[in-house]
Amino acid sequence: GETCASFSHFTVHALAPAPHLRKPRSPAMSLHQRPHQKPLGADSLPVSTGPANAAPSRPLPLLTLPYLFSLLALLLLLALLFPWGPPRHSAPASPWRSYTLQDAAAFAAASGNGTIILAAISGPYLPFLSNWLISVRRAGRANQVLVIAEDYETLERINAAWPGHAVLVPPAPDAQAAHKFGSQGFFNFTSRRPRHLLQILELGYSVMYNDVDMVWLADPFPYLVGNHDVYFMDDMTEVKPLNHSHALPPSGKKGRPYICSCMIFLQPTEGAKLLMRKWIEELKEQPWSRKAKSNDQPAFNWALLKTAGQQVDVYLLPQSAFPTGGLYFKNKTWVKETKGKHVIIHNNYITGFEKKIKRFRDHKLWLVDEHGDESPLGKI
Repeated sequence: GETCASFSHFTVHALAPAPHLRKPRSPAMSLHQRPHQKPLGADSLPVSTGPANAAPSRPLPLLTLPYLFSLLALLLLLALLFPWGPPRHSAPASPWRSYTLQDAAAFAAASGNGTIILAAISGPYLPFLSNWLISVRRAGRANQVLVIAEDYETLERINAAWPGHAVLVPPAPDAQAAHKFGSQGFFNFTSRRPRHLLQILELGYSVMYNDVDMVWLADPFPYLVGNHDVYFMDDMTEVKPLNHSHALPPSGKKGRPYICSCMIFLQPTEGAKLLMRKWIEELKEQPWSRKAKSNDQPAFNWALLKTAGQQVDVYLLPQSAFPTGGLYFKNKTWVKETKGKHVIIHNNYITGFEKKIKRFRDHKLWLVDEHGDESPLGKI
């Protein structure tokens, strides 16, 4: 019936004007047809979607397989160039890498009235350095010590425990090959010694060089009497009289003397500088070879032989105070006769770390066992 008519039809019938007032209807428009809307602008958004049964739209060209593969490749490339995660900040450069020998020498000399005590080591020698430092500290001279570190790890380790007392003079030699006596690495390591010493002399400082397989029993500086260019110790085991000459000993079978390059004291004089330059020249003339497995000591003795006297004023230290290891560790009679006179003991005439440590222990000279806390480096 009439009551079931739709609201839309009722509205049309109720509001429709009289037939004589109607305007002619456009033939293109029907009653239920929506009027054409004004086209949307480019920036307009539609207010509603199309009919549910509208034909599906075609896929956008950007979603094609070639595009997806290209996008994936780009993401992989970005991942390689810019790894995921928070940015990684590189560790700050160590200040000791730029620490120069000039800076380090001034630092050490300031505690010793212009005198430096020098040692040179690579990593394997750290226990010997610590043992030597305990004895030097007991003599009240540790603040004068400057260590030439021959590798960066050793440089950082020493300065972390004892800031300012280690420096590396580039280029660093191969640390792994530097500790076997008679090897080319050992030659390369020891042949740098006169260059370090010459640099320090040219800076105007006095310098005492020590190998670190040494132990001080007393302060050696009171024995540096007079005003000579260079002081050194004999490396021979033959017993000398207590009042022996302090001149350069006569040459041995090889045509040169046998002075130990392990303990040298140099004044910043022209004579001492000349000796260091001659030592460097001799090392160049006698390079290491498989046949002649040399070290720095023969070249030092040739340099002494060619310059001692008029050019260089030399002084041989007393044997009783500065004995070679071949005498101190092997001649018990002599040790008893000279008891109380010993100043620096050198653990040479033996090769190998373990053998040297055992010998020091046998003679109560391996101090790091019970007195490691006395080392400026702490216990190693």
